[in-house]
Amino acid sequence: QVQLVESGGGLVQPGGSLRLSCAASGRYTIGWFRQAPGKEREGVSCIRPTDGSTYYTDSVKGRFTISRDSAKNTVYLQMNSLKPEDTAVYYCAASSALVLSTTWYLSWRYDYWGQGTQVTVSS
Repeated sequence: QVQLVESGGGLVQPGGSLRLSCAASGRYTIGWFRQAPGKEREGVSCIRPTDGSTYYTDSVKGRFTISRDSAKNTVYLQMNSLKPEDTAVYYCAASSALVLSTTWYLSWRYDYWGQGTQVTVSS
């Protein structure tokens, strides 16, 4: 059983930055998802342990960066130039399945989920 713990959320002004952390095993593909009230959960980013390949949803490309520190078994999501529409609960998730460019954003393919951390972007 894989235990995931997210941290780093908070309140920031538009244009600000936050770095989220996910304590997780490096043996799994790690994805970041977010869900705002009344909206569907959406994939934000993903990183594969095998080759380090990364994926991003179009709305965060150029603003968010996912990375892994294998020694610490931690995956990070650096979020820059934050916008109000980024406001959501952010979850990290681990997948034991083969995650590809066409499947990384499918939440049902992830086996383990953290409890989430709130990110609020507001003036």
